Amino acid sequence: MISRRAWEIYDLLADYGSIPSKTRRVVIGLVWTLVEADQIGLAMSPGVPTRTLPWSGELSKLTLAEFSSWIRDFDPYRATLGMAAINAAVNQLPPPSGWVLEPGPGQSGNLIVFQHFLPQIRGQRIVVIGRYPGIDAFAENEGLDLTIIERSPQGSDFPDPAAEFLVPEAEWVFLTATTLPNKTFPRLAELASSAKTVLMGPTTPWIPDLYHFGIDYLAGVEVSDAPELTRTVSEGGGIRIFDQAVRYKVLPLTQQAAADWTRAWIGETHAKREQAKMQMAAWYDQGHVTRFPDWQALEGMDRRLSRMDTCYKRLVG
Repeated sequence: MISRRAWEIYDLLADYGSIPSKTRRVVIGLVWTLVEADQIGLAMSPGVPTRTLPWSGELSKLTLAEFSSWIRDFDPYRATLGMAAINAAVNQLPPPSGWVLEPGPGQSGNLIVFQHFLPQIRGQRIVVIGRYPGIDAFAENEGLDLTIIERSPQGSDFPDPAAEFLVPEAEWVFLTATTLPNKTFPRLAELASSAKTVLMGPTTPWIPDLYHFGIDYLAGVEVSDAPELTRTVSEGGGIRIFDQAVRYKVLPLTQQAAADWTRAWIGETHAKREQAKMQMAAWYDQGHVTRFPDWQALEGMDRRLSRMDTCYKRLVG
């Protein structure tokens, strides 16, 4: 039996994704999966070979809300599409402020998060969950005490089970957000509770509630060139998306920052909800007997407001 606590993050994510926006484009690339509605959402592709996907050709008919429910699934492709859809939904909300990271001469956009934290992580025991291209050379050049845990280990990487032993001893943990769709996040976040923890990568959802799961920093991406991003993802690009399509942004997830961020979102969502309620009232005042066309959007806003309100009360209570 899977504990209710383990499912908490997935219920939360699904609620944030409960927007009935129709999808415009779905791309399952070699490295990245992209879902586009009013905004683009990314997630790392599963990397699991398959000869057929039963719903090919049907995905663009789904709404973000329908996709988002897939985050609870253990099928890697469904969970990945759910995560990308959730990010597309979350990205419709006002973005949080943070440090936008611009690579310097000779720096890799793929590793710029580690470069950003370099002054804080020198001399610390570091565990990285997930392999980032070029990380070995970077760690060696900077003299870092860095250990990598990877589902498909290479070289000196440790396999998944090593997390039970290595993560609790770490002082800094860099946790790939791919752990959300692959369902390892709840346990890894628990193991990292004594460390400074950075949730990172293009799969990272910009939601303040992650503070309650022990995340100290979010290091996600913002889209800087949507057409280039879609083209690169479609053509199997990996770290190439960091060249000009996306850029990393880091947000310290302090209690105050999370509270301010949540309060702003509550105000934004409440205003949209009131507008939708006025539209619904006008619909029925006009004599319509059929259901208000945007009732699903209104229900989704109710769920998100409930989530945000709970998050805010936990932060300030």
